[in-house]
Parts: sequence; C-alpha cells; structure tokens
Amino acid sequence: MKKKNLRILIIVFLTSLSVSAQETFKVMFYNLLNYPLEDAVPNREEDLEFILSEYQPDLFLVCELNNSTGANNVLNITKSAITPDFEMATYVSNTSDDASGDQNDLQNQLYYNSNKFILQEEIIVPTDLRDFNVYKLKINAINQSTNPVELYVVVCHLKASSGAENAQRRFNMVLELDTFLNTLPTNSNVLLGGDLNLYTGTEPAFQQLLQDTNNITFADPVNRVGNWNNNPNFVDVFTQSTRTQSGFGGTRGGFDDRFDFILTSENMLSTSNITYVPDSYVVYGNNGLSSCYNRRINSSDCGNENSEFSFAIRDALHNFSDHLPVTLSLQANITLSNAAEIVKLPNVFLENTLIDSELRLNFTAPLPATNNVYIYNQMGQKIETLSITNNVQLRYNTSHLSNGVYVLGFSESNIRPIKFVVAH
Repeated sequence: MKKKNLRILIIVFLTSLSVSAQETFKVMFYNLLNYPLEDAVPNREEDLEFILSEYQPDLFLVCELNNSTGANNVLNITKSAITPDFEMATYVSNTSDDASGDQNDLQNQLYYNSNKFILQEEIIVPTDLRDFNVYKLKINAINQSTNPVELYVVVCHLKASSGAENAQRRFNMVLELDTFLNTLPTNSNVLLGGDLNLYTGTEPAFQQLLQDTNNITFADPVNRVGNWNNNPNFVDVFTQSTRTQSGFGGTRGGFDDRFDFILTSENMLSTSNITYVPDSYVVYGNNGLSSCYNRRINSSDCGNENSEFSFAIRDALHNFSDHLPVTLSLQANITLSNAAEIVKLPNVFLENTLIDSELRLNFTAPLPATNNVYIYNQMGQKIETLSITNNVQLRYNTSHLSNGVYVLGFSESNIRPIKFVVAH
C-alpha cells in the first residue's frame, strides 16, 4: 500500500511539472486630465508616480494625453515607478475628423510591461470626434509560438456631456468600433478601457457594447449596471469628480458619476485562455463609503481607519486628476519567458515617419532574410507583404498608397510595430 501511495505521489508531482503556472496581470485605466497642458496643480507628475508605485500595473491605459512630450513623460514615470521594462505604444495624434469644433487634442495611449507582453499590432478606428486606439498584445510566454495567448486592448474617450445629442454621438462612436470588432474572430479576447462619459446603463452606447448579438459582446465585470448619475447607491463605482473646489483644473462637481470603465469580452469572464479574476474590479481610491457622495476624494468622508485607500493615496489622486483610475486583474495558465533569455533583436527605425513617395526603413544590425515586413492600414487590414532582400535596409515606393496613417508590422513579433503617415 505504501509503494502504491508513493507511485501516486510521484505521478502527481511529475504531472505538476508539465502544467503551466498561473500568472496574474494587473490593469489600470486612467483619465490623465489634459496632461501635460493642464498645469493648475504644480508637479503633479509626483502624484502620478506615487499612484503607479502603489498599484504596480502591468498594463496602463490612459486617455487625455495632449502631446508626445506628455506621452514620453508618462513612460519615464512608469519606468521609475513600476519597472524599467515598461514601454509604450507608438504615440499618434488623433486622426478623427473634428468639423464640429470640439477638442480633438486628447489622445489615448497604452503602456505595458515588455517582459510580460509583446505588442503585435496598433490599429486606429476613427470616428467623427476621437479615435479608438486598439492594441493587439501577446503574453510573453515560453510556449507563445505554439499556444499564443493574445489580447486586444481598446482605449477610448467618448463624447462628453449630457443631453440627447451627446448621447447620440457616443452611440455613433460605438457603432464605428463595432464595425472594426466585426472583423475579429468571435472568440477574441478584448479588453476596453475608457472614459465613456455615460450617465446611465440604459444609454444606447452602453447597451450597444453589451448587445449579445454583436460579434464581440462586452460585459461589466463588476456587474454594476444601473442609473449611476447622482445615485449614491452606486458610490462604489463612481469615478468622477474627485474635486469640489476650483483652482485644480477639470470638473469640480464632487463624487457623483461613473464615467470610467474597464469592460471585458464575455468570454474573458470564464472560458477564455486569459480571464478576469473574480472580485478584482476596483475603482482605485474609492473606499465605497456612502458618506463620500458629492464629496472630494481626499475628504475625511471618503475614508476611515478601516479603509483600503489611505488619505495619502486619495490626496495624490485628488491632485492629479478629476477622475479616479479603474483597475482589475487578469489571469492565464502560462509560464512567462525568462527575461534574461529574451533575444534582443536589432533596432528598426524609419528615416522619416511622414512619407511622400518612398519609405526608408533601416536596421542597426542585419536581420535574417526570412523575416517579412507587413503594411497595415488604419483599420488593421494587411495590404502589403514586403520581403527583406537587403538585411540592413528596406526601401519601398509609397506613391500608390492613399494619404493616411499606416503601420509596419514584422514577422518577428518581438519587433515593435511602427506607424507612418503618407502625405503626397
């Protein structure tokens, strides 16, 4: 009997060696409040560094970036607050038409831990106001070539303000996103983080995202759908406004709205190869106290000695933005690649990102001739496949391409995609 039990233990032990480890990934979405042009609060970068060092996200999704200087500042903050391995997607200014005169200098961006994720594609979905920015990621796992775990991350900022006209514009923007999502496989893993500016769960834009006849149907992981605006019953998911006083920039109406969300495709709640961790959805800095309704987030009404979020973190959140971040965790049964074993590939760069007639791509070291370069349009559709015949440079005539934004992708997935603009 003892020998039999020993054999069983050995079998269980050996079997466990072949099973992938379970990895958890932390996600944060944050409206950065017109960063860096909004300067009513001095040195608010220090507040952001404190916030990120406390939460330590692996994926950091943001909106309301004004320019590339701000994008690079935030990248440097992630590198110092979280890990030097953080990278960002290609910064690109909003491409959507803005004939109505509303602001279109509010960009989205993705920052990610490059030891854990590989950025494969960057896609722009234009609307009549602001772009949806879509990023296709792959987990950097040891078996990524044979069993890849891929994730589409959508970052967005829908039309602000109440009223039927603004609600219709939010709905129209979501319809544009659906057109793109219809091109994806139905089992795709899709995460959407954004300032949706929604006042109620019955609004058409939100209902369209949750529509079960869609190719990709989203779900609210925390399952708190309702009439959020000025309803203290939903204080636990409120994200705006952190402020009640003027002089800080942004909105100062007090804590009374759920504008910011992270949604997941329905499959990520249970059946996908990367899933939502139950009960991990948290509005960061929100202690869920009914006494916080219509107060400023660093008020004593928004925290006590038993609260998860201290005054120090709530004060930093109050000073940095009029929104609170939204967070959740994802998990996957994979084993991450050892960072020390990642092959550092040659740098790839364009001589110019604004192209008239010829694209000139250079490599700082030779690439294998088996590598291909792909050109994608802003809808993410592959329109050209280029072979590398000269392993230190590539020249390509773009005169037949229409004016617009394009992305270079590579068959070697560890090389980051590169955006360029054709303007004849």
